[in-house]
Amino acid sequence: MRKRKPKVRVVHPDPRYNDVMITQFVNNLMMSGKKSTAFALFYEAMDIVKEKSGEEDEHAVWKKALNNAMPQFEVRSKRVGGSTFQIPVELKGKRKMSVGMKWLIRFARARSGKGMAEKLSAEILAASKGEGAAVKRKEDTHKMAESNRAFAHYRV
Repeated sequence: MRKRKPKVRVVHPDPRYNDVMITQFVNNLMMSGKKSTAFALFYEAMDIVKEKSGEEDEHAVWKKALNNAMPQFEVRSKRVGGSTFQIPVELKGKRKMSVGMKWLIRFARARSGKGMAEKLSAEILAASKGEGAAVKRKEDTHKMAESNRAFAHYRV
C-alpha cells in the first residue's frame, strides 16, 4: 500500500452501561446524524428487553444476542480463469462485530411492529435465544462457507 493506515477513531463509552460496543451499535443505528435519538431508541429497546425477558441484566442479553448474530466466516467472490468462485474467509474481530451489529439492526428494521424500539427489542430477544433473522443469516453464511470449503485454497 502506498498510503499509511488511517488512525482508529476513539469511541467513547455510552452513559448508561459504560460500554464502547453499545456506542458503536448506536452509531450504526443512527440515521441522519441524530445520535441522541438513536441513544433514546436503544435505551427504550433495552428497557423493553428487561421487561420481556425477566432477567436482571439486559446488557448481558444484548451481548448474548450480538454473539449469536456474529458470523465467524463469510464468502468472498474471486475470479479465477474466467469463472467466479465463492471463497470462504475467516473474519477478524472488528469485522465480525460490525457485521453482527449491522445484521441485527437491518433485520430489526425489516420486522413488523409498532415502533423501532419494539422491533429492535424483539430482534435482540430472538437473537439471544438463537432465533431470528440475524441468526438465520449467520447460519446461512456458515453453510455457504462450509459448502465452498473446497475453494479455500484460492484464499484472497
